[in-house]
Amino acid sequence: MAPAEQRILVGEIGRPHGVRGLVKLRSFTADPAAIASYGPLTDATGQRRFGLTLLAEGLARVEGVEDREAAARLTGTALYVERANLPPPEEDEFYLADLVGLRAESAAGGSLGHVRSVEEHGAGAFLVLDGPPERFVPFTRACVPVVDTAAGRVVVQLPEETAAPPPSDEAAA
Repeated sequence: MAPAEQRILVGEIGRPHGVRGLVKLRSFTADPAAIASYGPLTDATGQRRFGLTLLAEGLARVEGVEDREAAARLTGTALYVERANLPPPEEDEFYLADLVGLRAESAAGGSLGHVRSVEEHGAGAFLVLDGPPERFVPFTRACVPVVDTAAGRVVVQLPEETAAPPPSDEAAA
């Protein structure tokens, strides 16, 4: 088993579909149908392995899961593969996991902390910067115009609503 930093999140098991143990499957791979082709899929701990059979786009059978109740217990399970099983990124590409730990800098070179995580909740990915203060930055070209993994940094243009410090309590009084 590879250390956690050598595993890449490639998908998530969703809610059950029907009564025979099928599940909705959310794939984060460039080709959603390729998720099962990158080798063994594991949970976040790396301890539990999952065999998947893709039945249709977004629908899968998990090996050993035969009924709705067993499928429901897997809802929300993140699926990982060993990084070595994935193709190397093309030039000017990277895996989102490569961003974790990079320095976050303003365009002027000021420190904004480090990328603590990259999160996705359905409306697009965002970077979580450890700060201080902690910030959530949309992972868009407008907000993150430079990603330089070789130099260990990202340049962040904070959206207006997060760039200014919040008003102090004294000013409101």
